[in-house]
Amino acid sequence: MENLVEVKGLKKKYGFKEAVKGISFSIKENEILGLLGPNGSGKTTTIGMLLGLLKPSNGEILINGKKIEENRIETLQKINFISPYIELPKKLTVKQNLIVYCKLYNVVNIKKRIEYLVDKLRLDDLLDNVTGELSSGQKNRVSLAKALINNPNVLFLDEPTASLDPEIGDYVRSFLENYKRENKISILLASHNMNEVTRLCKKVLMMKDGIIIDKGDPEELIKKHGRKNLEEVFLKLSRNKNEFN
Repeated sequence: MENLVEVKGLKKKYGFKEAVKGISFSIKENEILGLLGPNGSGKTTTIGMLLGLLKPSNGEILINGKKIEENRIETLQKINFISPYIELPKKLTVKQNLIVYCKLYNVVNIKKRIEYLVDKLRLDDLLDNVTGELSSGQKNRVSLAKALINNPNVLFLDEPTASLDPEIGDYVRSFLENYKRENKISILLASHNMNEVTRLCKKVLMMKDGIIIDKGDPEELIKKHGRKNLEEVFLKLSRNKNEFN
């Protein structure tokens, strides 16, 4: 399987501070890669560069085999994202928001695409609701529909099931597993839900202080570091500066 995302020697500096320090990784088609790290580890900055929102200080990002800075418009048509830090227009209804994003991404059959996502993400009862009045969990599901509106082959997910109740959260995780498999897409998943990461990801990257300090299969990392689960590995990473050296 080919790599849909390739990151080589990626760096980002803010003045004298280096937030991301020359990281490299790739994501194959039909793969979900987990990105873990405590606050300040460089995760959000990395995602910002992958989305083209931040310009790298050094390094290279290839999406679908093309450099993002040289093929920005074409690349952005084939990627999408969900982030708890970016909200949909609050005064529009859910249906209006989905229509707007369909038009922004030049979706050919708007009605069919919206109907598919509404059905799969259980949004039927929310279509006429004003987006700003939805609960956090409802907004997350609508944001996920927005992220899939253009049928992307590369998806960046930052806490996609945050605020969802357990039943809906489990349903969304199952949906993502099936959607990834059926559409052969690449997904980068940043999450603090370690059970979610263990379930969805065959490979995870552990970031701290702007570098990747460990990577591998979740179960192998658990065994390697002598912990009971991935959450304990994450806590070990977060609390001890020299633990992985």
